[in-house]
Amino acid sequence: MDFANSLTQWYLKNKRDLPWRNTKDPYLIWLSEIMLQQTRVAQGMPYFYAFTTAFPTVFDLANASEQEVLKLWQGLGYYSRARNLHKTAQDIAHSRNGVFPASFKELMKLKGVGEYTAAAIASFSFNEVVPVVDGNVFRVLSRYFDVQTDIQSNSAKKEFFELALELMPKNNPALFNQAIMEFGALQCVPKSPNCGDCPLNHGCLALQKKKVHLLPVKLKKVKVRNRYFNYLIFIDVNGNTQIQQRSGNGIWHNLYEFPLIESDQNVELKDFEVQIVNQRFVDNAILSFEELNAKSQVHKLTHQHLHIKFWRIAVAGTLADGIDYATLLGYPFPIVLYNFIEKDWI
Repeated sequence: MDFANSLTQWYLKNKRDLPWRNTKDPYLIWLSEIMLQQTRVAQGMPYFYAFTTAFPTVFDLANASEQEVLKLWQGLGYYSRARNLHKTAQDIAHSRNGVFPASFKELMKLKGVGEYTAAAIASFSFNEVVPVVDGNVFRVLSRYFDVQTDIQSNSAKKEFFELALELMPKNNPALFNQAIMEFGALQCVPKSPNCGDCPLNHGCLALQKKKVHLLPVKLKKVKVRNRYFNYLIFIDVNGNTQIQQRSGNGIWHNLYEFPLIESDQNVELKDFEVQIVNQRFVDNAILSFEELNAKSQVHKLTHQHLHIKFWRIAVAGTLADGIDYATLLGYPFPIVLYNFIEKDWI
């Protein structure tokens, strides 16, 4: 009880004023939780406002096109979240008459909704006694109770879930969940937390044992794959270019990009020009060919580092399916490509 009381007292004094905390509407809470997965609040906030303005109800989101949703999501990353968000909105609007499931168990059946998101909606909207377990919660509990379990192990989530459930006041689960998440985000931060000014420092085992920097335990290292993307910016006599939509199950599914050659390593202009000609990406004669960034731009994703180069290729005549710059801006692109279009267009 001392842990829970100290935590909630800290929260009531220090909590941020966030728009999704001023409502019990499951649509708004669901929207915020999906957006904030692997995303900082400061980054996610403008997207939350943009989505709630464009799609104030789950029916509005359901009736939007996927392209509209992806365009508004552009820059937030992990685009499968946006596609699942759209499909779930359609399910709720068309199959459930706009009514969200009111329990953790039923919420888990929604596409794109895992244990954490289901627990957040169930507790914040419906006051169900179910704890949220995310990175912030792992960190706070592992430090305070000196839990040595590897947080990436199969047993970790169940162990921390049960510990949080034991600590949670059953009369106000939403307050406890908000408090422990906020405490991890603002006070018990990953690096160099201010333990001297922490309301829980008197009982924190990690602080007593001088091992705050060692917890939580995370043994498995993420393997990073290097990929080399060469984007072809074809420009015809009218200044138009070509784009294509990504398919398959890889990154950026259904977003748009320029014609692409993926190579095993960085390539030089002379060697690459031969590849362009041999693969005949366009029927038009090539008038000029230049590398726009001699040094690759590295775009870091969780498991992949993309080494990106842009190549400008002027062609004779007009391109089939060519589009102008204004039209180009209306398509949903990966943010690294959109930034190129907006800031470095030739």
